[in-house]
Amino acid sequence: MRTFRKLLTAVVGSAVLAGSGLLATTGTAIAAPEEGIGHETTPGQPYAGIERDRDWLGSYIVGGNQVWCVRFALKAPDTGEQYEPGDELLTKWGTPLEDDVAANISYLLLRYGNTESADEAAALAHLLHSWTSAPRDEGDLDPGLPFDKIGYDIDFQLGKLPQGAKDAVETLRADAEKNRGPWEAALTAPEDPQVIGEAADWTFAVSHPDGTGVTGVPVKITATDAEVEGLGEDGTITTPDSGDPLQLKVTPTGPNPKLEGELATPAERPYVQQAVENPDGVQRVVSTGGENQVKVEDVTTAVTAPGKVAVGKIDEESKAGIAGVPLRVSLPDDKPALKQDGTELTGPDGQPAVVTTGDQGTVEIADLRTPQEIKITEVAPAQGYEEAFDAANPPSVVGTVEPGGTLTLTVTNKANTPTVPIFIPAGDPGVSGGVVAAEDTGALSPGLLGLGALTLTGAAVAGGAAWRKRLVSAGER
Repeated sequence: MRTFRKLLTAVVGSAVLAGSGLLATTGTAIAAPEEGIGHETTPGQPYAGIERDRDWLGSYIVGGNQVWCVRFALKAPDTGEQYEPGDELLTKWGTPLEDDVAANISYLLLRYGNTESADEAAALAHLLHSWTSAPRDEGDLDPGLPFDKIGYDIDFQLGKLPQGAKDAVETLRADAEKNRGPWEAALTAPEDPQVIGEAADWTFAVSHPDGTGVTGVPVKITATDAEVEGLGEDGTITTPDSGDPLQLKVTPTGPNPKLEGELATPAERPYVQQAVENPDGVQRVVSTGGENQVKVEDVTTAVTAPGKVAVGKIDEESKAGIAGVPLRVSLPDDKPALKQDGTELTGPDGQPAVVTTGDQGTVEIADLRTPQEIKITEVAPAQGYEEAFDAANPPSVVGTVEPGGTLTLTVTNKANTPTVPIFIPAGDPGVSGGVVAAEDTGALSPGLLGLGALTLTGAAVAGGAAWRKRLVSAGER
């Protein structure tokens, strides 16, 4: 689809054309008319009782700009003709255009007003005359009527056009019926915050009131804190031929990505420019449809890429991992850490979350907002590490997790003092199991005391028997 032409004049909130681009400076010599792009047709349509050799269906050049005539048979504008802004475009008979016709003209001037195709130019000229100078009845085609009274013989003129121009007439007419204004434009950012450095889809839609998309519309995109894929060198991109909204790939470069979209939309009704010196005798012209410049924008927020913390809980001496250790995750001031979505990382009790080391003595905390200082604090010691744990000052470590990075932290624990075995003689060297171990508490256990008592009692019995044996032996003597 052909892109729109560059605007001669930007008009915001009004459909009135600015005439400075077509005004010749005072004192400029009037030159002959200069035909622009289009087709010469022969013979011409007769009027004022005169047979004419040719007609020109196309544009004219005035003040270096391409313009289009809208009062058939009036004097063609000279290249240096001085023009000024006029009123709303009316028919040659001074009556208002029907709403849909006015909208068609505004759209076609916007879309094809700067065409470089002779067929399109001839088709546009033909349609303009067909809509503005159509005969009200057969009497308006009387060849004896003067130039200011004669109507445009639509069938006669169309029949003289080459086939390419005839085809273009139908193409432009259908395009106008489909895409005429009013248009609505909307720019929509993603609902969720974006991640800096990661692309996401924004949507730019140009649509009719019934919601169908307008095709081939150039939109100028201006980005802040962001980069947009697929833009032309002048920052423009065109709505797709499918009628679907534009999908813009936007990559934030800062915390507040913002896009602005600007486009020209066809005015509800076109306005003309008229000759300064002879407004009723010289062609009135149009160069644009009196476009409206429309701007839409949207903004969102962007955050840095999330990070994670990898914690290792190890034995101070062996460096082996310690499983089953609960660790609290917080900020250095013991407030909850922040997740990527900005919410607090808390447990069911609403306090900073607690995680537990796995079989290898490690645990990971992912999806953290970055950059962010993270504090890891031991909640309770593992079995066998109770002696070195101080509940008033538990082991902790602090570090900063960076965008997209992994912060590795290590918390060490000192094992309890190992138990010391106590060796006690079992009495008879021949008795097995004579070595017994116990905690080094400085006192014997009841079991060991019992064992001693049994040993001592056995010795006494053995001694008594020996004594009695000696007494008997002495009596026998």
